[in-house]
Amino acid sequence: MIKRNIAFELLIFESLQELNVADQELMKEAIKARERAYSPYSKFNVGAALLLENGKVVTGSNQENASYPSGLCAERVAIFYASSKFPEVSIKAIAVSATSKNYVVDRPAAPCGNCRQVISEYEIKQQSPISIIMSGETGEILKCQSVADILPLAFNSTFLG
Repeated sequence: MIKRNIAFELLIFESLQELNVADQELMKEAIKARERAYSPYSKFNVGAALLLENGKVVTGSNQENASYPSGLCAERVAIFYASSKFPEVSIKAIAVSATSKNYVVDRPAAPCGNCRQVISEYEIKQQSPISIIMSGETGEILKCQSVADILPLAFNSTFLG
């Protein structure tokens, strides 16, 4: 038997003001985007903002549907839009922020497993990492340098032969 430890670096910020200016602005865009979420069922609003290599910022918000599998997370809305609008432009960073109409989200909201898989696909496609900045309404803000940090052993095209 071989035992391996998987570890990564996670940056923890006490407030938005501790982030560098570019990350602060990106998070502010994610916060604005979460207000445009369509979440009549979960009442959980998520906003995402992408910083593209060309300097453009693309946003997305979660979009629910009464047929739950038909909805889409904010991260994927933003990524798929960016890919269709700017197909050859790399994503440098993504900020994600969540709020709820039912309670105070007092910790960072990390991308779900499906969104992590999509971010992983785009990191592989563009051959460069995408930093991820995560927040709730209050509390700490987290940042990692790549989705590989929060999705070790990701499934990718090498498994498809």
